[in-house]
Amino acid sequence: MGADQKKIRRIATEEAFSIPEVAAALRGVARAPGHSLDLTLVRRIYDASQEDAQGRLLPRLLDLEGERLREMDENNVSMHLLSLTAPGVQMFDADAATELAALANDRLAEVIRKHPTRFAGLATFAPQSPKRAVKEMERALRELKLNGFILNSHTHNEYLDNPKYFPILEAAEALDGCIYIHPRAPSDGMAEPFREYGLDSAQWGYGMEVSTHAVRMMVAGVFDRFPQLKICIGHMGEAVHFWFWRLDYMNKNAQNRGAAPKTKLTPSEYFKRNFVITTSGQESHLALDFSIKALGIENVLWAIDYPYQPTAPAVAFLNSAPVSDADREKLYHRNAERIFHIAASVAAEA
Repeated sequence: MGADQKKIRRIATEEAFSIPEVAAALRGVARAPGHSLDLTLVRRIYDASQEDAQGRLLPRLLDLEGERLREMDENNVSMHLLSLTAPGVQMFDADAATELAALANDRLAEVIRKHPTRFAGLATFAPQSPKRAVKEMERALRELKLNGFILNSHTHNEYLDNPKYFPILEAAEALDGCIYIHPRAPSDGMAEPFREYGLDSAQWGYGMEVSTHAVRMMVAGVFDRFPQLKICIGHMGEAVHFWFWRLDYMNKNAQNRGAAPKTKLTPSEYFKRNFVITTSGQESHLALDFSIKALGIENVLWAIDYPYQPTAPAVAFLNSAPVSDADREKLYHRNAERIFHIAASVAAEA
């Protein structure tokens, strides 16, 4: 790595953390009976009786100022944009979820105040109670000065195209806060084919879940109602943009036969206007090149997916990407600064 590569600012935009209280609540979920496909991963991480290699992730999720910072320093990573790890608070009852979301946001704001050059953060909220979610969203950005929002796809098997969640979208648009839709396991209605072969999570299920969520929002006309709403999805856009031609063509057919509402724009136009994507966990130069050509360099951001993905290969991936120096800076930090309102220059920590 050359001197210029070492000096470049690197903001990783899908970096997970947790707090002990959320971990304890998820431990209770893990030990209770249930059929949700999320339980496969939740039990591996939070139920010590079922712990495997994934279970060792919990200490790394809870750590913010030890191993995490050391690994960032070793790999010349400037900043983590932190978000409460999936499934966030979305498997709890509304009261517990609202309380834990506020606590997680307070802890996040506290560590950012301690390390303002190393951390920024996405606020969590409890969609189970939309009115209270809006209040927490407003508090998180206006008082805690967080940088956007994190949502772990469906809530009780419902998606953001459901009008009950429109107050949340209205608040995000008004606050100019991007919502990062992070994966969780497929909802109950689509879960069965994913229960075997390890398909429940990152191998396949996560991408299918979030891409379905994004497409539902576009074809439902959500972005006609909220034209300034900004959504971020990871893992190189969950491959939605690969389907642009077919989405546009088939959605027009669906509209013509009355199966889908008439919308002002096509799905591909909404995606390019209202979505940005990150590279988290998808370190393919071919996929990156296609994404830049399909979406424009301004809509692609770098991410690691720490601690679920290792840091060094994610840095090596973008260091070696066949892009110009100016575009590499956009991918590494300039786009993140713009989308998530991160100061372009901050004084170094003492």
